[in-house]
Amino acid sequence: MDHLDKLENRSIHILREAYSEFNNLCMLWSIGKDSTVMLWLARKAFFGHVPLPLVHIDTSYKIPEMIEHRDRLAKEWELDMIYGQNEKALKNKDTFPDGNATHLECCKRLKTDALKNTLNGSWRRYRFNHNKGKYELDDNREAYTGVIVGARADEEGSRSKERYFSPRDINNDWDIGDQPPEFWDQYKTDFAPGTHVRIHPLLDWTELDVWEYIEREQIPMVSLYYDQGDGRRYRSLGCAPCTKPVESTASTNQEIIKELKTGKFSNIAERAGREQDKEDGGGLEELRKDGYM
Repeated sequence: MDHLDKLENRSIHILREAYSEFNNLCMLWSIGKDSTVMLWLARKAFFGHVPLPLVHIDTSYKIPEMIEHRDRLAKEWELDMIYGQNEKALKNKDTFPDGNATHLECCKRLKTDALKNTLNGSWRRYRFNHNKGKYELDDNREAYTGVIVGARADEEGSRSKERYFSPRDINNDWDIGDQPPEFWDQYKTDFAPGTHVRIHPLLDWTELDVWEYIEREQIPMVSLYYDQGDGRRYRSLGCAPCTKPVESTASTNQEIIKELKTGKFSNIAERAGREQDKEDGGGLEELRKDGYM
């Protein structure tokens, strides 16, 4: 097996282990490259079918191409697609684009708070009705106690402190100092009742690994990752007002891989175009302690 085969096998093992050990499990899909690779791995792990719901936290400020890509794949791959959002904050315009919050305050309201309350069923969820081709209010408000997330340890500092199976308390709060050891591919999956567990199948993947796997598997990606002719593309995706593209003429997977191998971005953090990271000095640990993805 080559390097990508080993990564794929470990990720598929973790996905199957999570599915067998946890009830009320869901997978977060941000529509970015990492969570889309994770979704692809889930389809391989379960022979073309994803046997658990996909949850997207919709801030209403995502770049339109991202939402189009989400709904197109949801239809093509017959995904059980759900979204949730902080409807109160959006209605009251308590956001950064409306001038009523900092980047981090906006992230907490539209992402962290929305995520926690969508997962625990306190706030409304919307589920895609494949027969009608539209989203409808979901009458299932049961809490998700296990959540599969496409976080990578090399992407941002706080993520490097995660485990493959990372426990939170019932409120999704994360105690970094109380993480179980994981030696020799042995994972702790027997947690106390009331524990909320985040599962990270891509934890040891790098940005280069992700793009080489995308190229090998020919995984469909949102077009924003590629130069469309203006010498710019997105390296990391988030909300439109807070995410900036990088200077790059890479328009194919192979060209992106070449950029990463030549070290073009070696001194530029992957999330350098994300304004909330800049505002927080490059780290999101406090937000992640409170439940941020």
